[in-house]
Amino acid sequence: MVTEFTPFLSLGGGVLIGLASVLLMAFRGRIYGATGVLAGFFTPANAADWAWRALLLAGMVSGPLVYLLVSGKAALVQVPVSTSMILLGGLIVGVGVTLGSGCTSGHGICGIARMSPRSITATIVFMIATAVTVFVARHLIGG
Repeated sequence: MVTEFTPFLSLGGGVLIGLASVLLMAFRGRIYGATGVLAGFFTPANAADWAWRALLLAGMVSGPLVYLLVSGKAALVQVPVSTSMILLGGLIVGVGVTLGSGCTSGHGICGIARMSPRSITATIVFMIATAVTVFVARHLIGG
């Protein structure tokens, strides 16, 4: 499997996530944790709570359409694993964010920015687990 390094696209994505985090905190007083946003979308406290979550989620999934409008080309998404592996990975991530009381955006972006020891620890654990997973998948299993 070839992994293409895209520093400018990665930087742009990071800037947009950081900007979304700052704007959400500034205008709603909320921490941007993607799994928390999604969970609250399905169990909102009130209509206003649901509305901002719906808008944020719509923005998250409309990226390929914006890319098409700006570049004139459809975004190419290649997923080099089977659907069953995607579902298994989603289940593992779901269990992980539940046990970790948050996800990479909540802990890794907002939590580290707030100097939260719990978020810093969680992010270190995320990164170690990611490195181990990539090593096992690429070098031991042979992906």
